[in-house]
This record gives sequence, C-alpha cells and structure tokens, in this order.
Amino acid sequence: MPTVHDAELFTVAPDEVVVTFRTDREDDVTTSVGGHEVVTSGPYHAARLRGLEPGATYPLVVDGAPASALLPAEVTTLVAPPGRLLATFATTNDVHFGETECGKLGTAEEVGPVLSAAPGEPPYPEVMNRAAIAELEALDPAAVLVKGDLTAEGTEAEYEDFLAHYGRLGPRMRHVRGNHDAMHSHSIAADAPFSVDLAGVTLAVLDTVDPGLARGRILPEQLAWLDDLASETTDPVLVFGHHHPWDPASGHREETYFGINPDDSEALCAVIARRGSIAGYFAGHTHRNRVRRFEAARLMPIVEVACVKDYPGAWAEYRVHEGGYTQLTRRVADPTAMAWTERTRHMFAGLYRDYALGALADRCFTATF
Repeated sequence: MPTVHDAELFTVAPDEVVVTFRTDREDDVTTSVGGHEVVTSGPYHAARLRGLEPGATYPLVVDGAPASALLPAEVTTLVAPPGRLLATFATTNDVHFGETECGKLGTAEEVGPVLSAAPGEPPYPEVMNRAAIAELEALDPAAVLVKGDLTAEGTEAEYEDFLAHYGRLGPRMRHVRGNHDAMHSHSIAADAPFSVDLAGVTLAVLDTVDPGLARGRILPEQLAWLDDLASETTDPVLVFGHHHPWDPASGHREETYFGINPDDSEALCAVIARRGSIAGYFAGHTHRNRVRRFEAARLMPIVEVACVKDYPGAWAEYRVHEGGYTQLTRRVADPTAMAWTERTRHMFAGLYRDYALGALADRCFTATF
C-alpha cells in the first residue's frame, strides 16, 4: 500500500469533501466518504467526493493514511443556508506577482527556509495564479474579487503582469490594492470603495491601505460610504478589504497593529453594529485562514483567507442563498502548484503549516442572514 503524507481534510461543503495529500510515487489511492469513493493518482492528490447530503456525518478513509487531527475518522458536511442558491462568487488575495523569494519575515535574522523557484522553472507566483485562475474559470462564478497584494513591490510592470493573468476572467474580475501595491505608487488599484451587485447580495470593497506601511487604515469617508450603502441596500452586504481589523475586546491596544489600526477598527465595528444588513467582513494580508467574531460587530464573521502564492495555495468560493451564505476555502489542486505548496509548508522553522492552514471551521462555514 502506498505511503500517504500530510493528508488534510481541506474543504467541507454541504455537498462535498476534499482531501489533499501526497505519495512518494505516482501511486493510486482510494479515498472514501461513506459509500462514495474516488481514486486519485499521485504524487500530488486532491480527492474530491461529491453528491453528499448536507449536515450528514460520514466515515472518512484515505487508504494508507491513519486518522489524525487533520484527517479525522469522520466528517460532517456543512448545513446548507436556507432558501434557494442565488449567486456564486470567489475571491483570491496575496497573489504577489513579481515575488522571487518566500519565507522571509524581514527581520535581521531569518528563521528560514527561504525558498525560490529552481533555475529554469517559471516564477512561482505565475505557477500558482495560473492554476488558481483555471479553477476559477471552471467554477464560472458571477464575480471574482482579488483583495490586495496583487504585486510584490508595487511596480507598474508587476501590476501589468497581474492584469495580463487575471484579465482572462473578464469584467467580472474586480480588484483592490494591498500594502505591497502602495510601496512606490499611490495609484495602482486605488479606486475603492466600490460595490458589486449580485443576485441576493452586495459586495462592498474598501481600500484599507496606508501607503508605504504594512499596517492598514480605513479613512472616514470610506466608512461613511459603507454606512450609506448598508443603510440603502435591500440585500445583505458582505464587506471586503485587504487588511483585517483589530478586536476591540482584545484588551491590548496596539497602535502599530499589523492589520487595521484600533481607532479605525472600532469605527468599522460600529458601522457593522448599527447596520444589520452587513453579514461579514473578509480580508487577506496575514496569509492564513482564520475566523473571529467580535461582540462589537454583532458576532458577524471576521474572516482572513490564506494566500495563493504559497502553502496552502488558497482561494475562496462563496455560495449565496436566500437566507445565508457558505464560505468554502479551496486549495489549488494542479500538481505543479501542489508541488510548490508542499515545499513551502515547512517555512518559518516548520511552523507555517499550522499558522496558515487554520482549523477546518476557519476555512469552511455557513452563516445565515
């Protein structure tokens, strides 16, 4: 029987399960969920089992892989949101066109390993984003939102490279800048705030960048725009920005917080608190999967989604129903992309996997309106 490495129950939806892993050779491996089976061929595997029932518990088995914290012996599918499916959209973030090294903290002593594409290999941001874009095209969502860090250094050449790749998605692709995009230019992707109207939901996109700094802000006029939008729309509103907010209940006020500064975070939470139409806030920036819920923001999901460019190589699918939505974080499954993300899972002295992956509930959840 093949030896299976790093088996992870990565995505759980109301109707499907995805398990990713690798083998030493081009082995065939059977993955089963209840009576559903799929055979994948290695060395890089993404076993996707469809046709499952919502809110049902199934035994989960990957031949050759023992049960573990990341590969439980049972899996319970998500409960579907109430009502009809109205729209599907997707997001990516931290795509970093132009980057040549990853695994750096920017400190005097790097813990390593620092990784690059091998000589003769294409740049890894191109490998990862081409594969992600192909999966987005296969999904065919109504909209794709790229929420910041489009580039490594914010040069016009890197931005043009981003547009050349993501432009394949046509006008349904919208994007906003991140801190990397405002290192040298204040004009790249600086047209937020803007909204995207889909069936049953409005996407509200904020510019959270403080040019020249890694940390973020939200200017008062942007919050006023969001307040007005949320008060006028008849649909639920989902809010997007590059940076994540600070938790007003954290007890430690950090003026140099890596995300949105405390004052602006409190102001954002105040808008969410008084506008019941707002049903979540979604960021990138941290390169990890995480969901928090703030008392100051009506316990709405405050979400971070991991990056495209390295482990786990993530993007997010959203299914909007009449009574809520489901977030499904996807791992880019192309074998060349998985080969790169398997290399990068061990960055930062081996700590990166646990940091970036997050818990299953950080990747996949259902929220009601």
